[in-house]
Amino acid sequence: MRPRLRLFVGDDEQLPAPVNPEVAMSLSEFSAILADAIIWDRTWLSDLGDEKVKISTDLYEVLLAYSQMRPSA
Repeated sequence: MRPRLRLFVGDDEQLPAPVNPEVAMSLSEFSAILADAIIWDRTWLSDLGDEKVKISTDLYEVLLAYSQMRPSA
């Protein structure tokens, strides 16, 4: 009888899902990088456009108030 070849595909155990660690950076550094990317119309901005970003409640309130302000004359 011929020996049968078996395909090894790895352990049957499920590997834990990769964890995305959070990284902290200053708002001034973040805004400088983002402003530069907007000026140069970098492709990665549209690639990451649907990503969720966690921000502090204080920053959210400031951004919300700013977005509701009327432009000055």
